[in-house]
Amino acid sequence: MDENGADGAADTADTAGGPADPLADADVYRVLGPYGSPLSDATVPDLSDERFRAIYRDLVVTRRFDERAVSLQRQGRIGTYAPCAGQEGSAVGSTHALADDDLISYQYREHGAVVVRDLLGEYLPYWMGHESGTEAIADGNVFPLNIGIAAHLPHAVGAAWAFDYQDEDRVVACHFGDGATSEGDFHEAMNFAGVFDTPTLFCCHNNGWAISIPGERQTASDTFAQKATAYGFDGVRVDGMDPLASYAVTREAAERARGTGDDAESDDPRPALIEFVEYRFGAHT
Repeated sequence: MDENGADGAADTADTAGGPADPLADADVYRVLGPYGSPLSDATVPDLSDERFRAIYRDLVVTRRFDERAVSLQRQGRIGTYAPCAGQEGSAVGSTHALADDDLISYQYREHGAVVVRDLLGEYLPYWMGHESGTEAIADGNVFPLNIGIAAHLPHAVGAAWAFDYQDEDRVVACHFGDGATSEGDFHEAMNFAGVFDTPTLFCCHNNGWAISIPGERQTASDTFAQKATAYGFDGVRVDGMDPLASYAVTREAAERARGTGDDAESDDPRPALIEFVEYRFGAHT
């Protein structure tokens, strides 16, 4: 075990799709060790002190919002709620990596993205059963919350295609769970994005389970990220519980989506599939 508490044996673990310990995989990109210190071989994102504090603040606010929402649900004061404890790093880190006018399309567990955009007041009514909570938050460039599994992916790709068609320097970050990869909408959206080079970031949150279905019953591929290969673009795995790694990977993917990455082959935008590997501490809902 090293100074960060990481077991060396885990670094060479041979894992399959949806492993019992999805984080024990050398192919998962990390910046931080389990105790919060940068790994010895990691490159920490070059961020201002203000940005570091903002990321930490949004992590704390997201956790407190989540705890409060679970409490309200147990009291019968709000309806069905999807807790996110354990998965804050991916939503917060990835959203901080985007430009303010980039569009976010999310499922129902990425509360951290809404916190980063400072839209909790507009977001909470959904969970309280008020119709205003189902509206798009135009000022924050956020699509409506989506309950239908993977149903929002084609819409996100369409929005990204429109940005490209209109020569707008914007990308769409579309969030979904590992279970969504078994839906036809996922494959249709990935195929369209690959064919038309839409500036889309497919953000797959792999917490190992789709309600009660483990990852190995969800896919026969070794990882979810490698599914991007079939559609002609890149996929990458990142520790979704590491906000700095999530930031770094999303930042690079967003630059490539704009056609401005350091190793971009051309000025054409390229989509990407980011597999955020993480644990969910609580119940599915």
